[in-house]
Amino acid sequence: MDVKSENPDQEIRDLRHCINDLVSVLALPAIWLGGGPSQIVRTVLDVLPNMLRLDLIYLGFENARGGAPLESVYDARLGGLDPDPQKIAEILKQMLGADPRKWTAVVRHKVGAADLSLFPIQLGLQGEIGVVVAGSSRPDFPQQAERLLLGVAANQVAIGLQESRLLNEQTRVARELDLRVSQRTSELAVSNEELKRSEARKTAILDSALDCIITIDHEARITEFNPAAERTFGHRRDEVVGRPLADVIIPESQRENHRQGFSRYLSTGEAHVLGRRLELTAMRANGSEFPVELAITRIPISGPPSFTGYLRDITERKQAEEKLRRSEAYLAEAQRLSHTGSFGWKLSSGDITWSEESFRIFEYDPTAKPTIELILNRVHPEDIAPVSRWIERASQDRKDWELKHRLLMPDGTVKHVHVVAHAVGGHSEKFEYVGAIMDVTERRRSEEALRKARANLAHVSRLTTVGELTASIAHEVNQPLAAVVTNANASLRWLEHEPPNFGEARAAIQRIIRDGNRGSDVIRRIRGLVKKEGPSTARLHLNEVVRETIALAGVDLHGTSLQTELADELPQVRADRVQLQQVLLNLMLNAMDAMKPVTDRPHVLRIQTKCNEGRTVLVVVEDSGVGLSSEGRERLFETFYTTKPEGLGMGLSICRSIIEGHGGRLWAESTEGAGTRFQFTLPIERGSPL
Repeated sequence: MDVKSENPDQEIRDLRHCINDLVSVLALPAIWLGGGPSQIVRTVLDVLPNMLRLDLIYLGFENARGGAPLESVYDARLGGLDPDPQKIAEILKQMLGADPRKWTAVVRHKVGAADLSLFPIQLGLQGEIGVVVAGSSRPDFPQQAERLLLGVAANQVAIGLQESRLLNEQTRVARELDLRVSQRTSELAVSNEELKRSEARKTAILDSALDCIITIDHEARITEFNPAAERTFGHRRDEVVGRPLADVIIPESQRENHRQGFSRYLSTGEAHVLGRRLELTAMRANGSEFPVELAITRIPISGPPSFTGYLRDITERKQAEEKLRRSEAYLAEAQRLSHTGSFGWKLSSGDITWSEESFRIFEYDPTAKPTIELILNRVHPEDIAPVSRWIERASQDRKDWELKHRLLMPDGTVKHVHVVAHAVGGHSEKFEYVGAIMDVTERRRSEEALRKARANLAHVSRLTTVGELTASIAHEVNQPLAAVVTNANASLRWLEHEPPNFGEARAAIQRIIRDGNRGSDVIRRIRGLVKKEGPSTARLHLNEVVRETIALAGVDLHGTSLQTELADELPQVRADRVQLQQVLLNLMLNAMDAMKPVTDRPHVLRIQTKCNEGRTVLVVVEDSGVGLSSEGRERLFETFYTTKPEGLGMGLSICRSIIEGHGGRLWAESTEGAGTRFQFTLPIERGSPL
């Protein structure tokens, strides 16, 4: 040690003082003997600051239990300095660097309100234990003697911390050994009882398990066969224990495969069945085979391997799966034959599922994912707007709905579809629509063909009706013609007078014009009735149609009292004038035919119009004829049913079709006295006042 002094006495005193301090530092372990890290730190912080006149000393070392480092600090109440060890450590890292293991240089730095010389010393050869930082306001700090003392103190602290850690570790190991010995003693004390309980639990599990549990040893011989296995396979446990598994439950055709697989596992460890669920065929005691589900695990014990198999009879499940498969096949075939596909639409995710027939209807590849966009791509351009609105409304209302629209295929063909959807799940997150898509193109074509056929049949019926009225028509037309001839002759006579009587001639000519118009009206009504045209609807006043029909059938009313009760200001309807005339004319002729056999009471035909409930108008044609029989009342509107010897049985059937085609209803009932009352309703035209 090099201590320079011009005064030898002072040099001797400094040397003695240094030796005394060194002895004190070497004696530190005696002070903290038997104490832990906290005792070592407290001793250092109590001794070194006074011995070396330090203003600051910081100790930071690794935590033996892991976690954040343990830190302590001593300060000489420097102004403004926070004594928190962690904050002191942050200040030191800012001055000396982030890694305490690299703190070696002495630095002069302002800490708090004082300028300090900071001297770091590593604990351990590589600083693996920690670091000590001593600080003093003296400019010459640290002197050589102080370096020596701080170095010796750091070594003593490092040795003390290592010994403390070793002692703690030895204590911990001793305690753990004591604890393990104690635990093992307790385990041995209860092992017999636990073994008994384990055996009891095992027996209870085997006896109560619903699945078959079979254990085998390394030779594939049965070692356990629980009651469920006895019931399923028909063997008693004492009969099969010790026998090869293959001979007991495996069909003969599969036994060789079982033996080879088991032998391969024992020799190579290659397992194809362990830890998996398999479906196999098993055999009962009577030789019958049935499907089982099998899971095999190796029992985790030392010595030769043994295995546990869990088997379940899945005969009922297989039968149910087969029924389901056949049902799905029938459903798919039924959908194909009926051109009806099914779908599901989950609103929460937007996922749409289609059946095979749905893909066929829309003519998409079954690998495509159905979406709203994919659907709209097939909708006919004229129907896209209403279909889009309907989809938006369905996603909000969450109610059952149905929709009819057209599809336009890539080849230009048009399909008609009818979509019906049922809401499932209320307003929950699981809400979805399930429904059906029906291709009704052929039906629409058939309906159109049927409509044309009915129109043709109605035309034939009108011709037949006109044929029945031929005599009356001839008489009706003959009357104005005869009057025309008579008035023409009278005009000539009045003109031949001397002088000519122009007044009378003018009156006769006016009568000729009147009778000519009258004949023209008759011809016009007949032509309209027999004209073969498609239905042409228009806004009509029913009272006008009734009056025109009465005029057309008027000649045939001889001997019949006609009573009309036509409501004033009757709302208009939208209908085909000629078809309504046909219905009224048919009902009137039927009424007059029904009254021909009646001789004991007057023949009365009553026609009535009035407003009805539900925005409809009602037309009533009532007669005083023979009335309806019980059979006639039931079959009155059947096609080809008639009570007339010369009748075809088509008139009333066509009448009902016409009225229903206009959105109305036609029915018949007996009157209170004698006779029949035919009634039909028609919907009021929108915008027509009530």
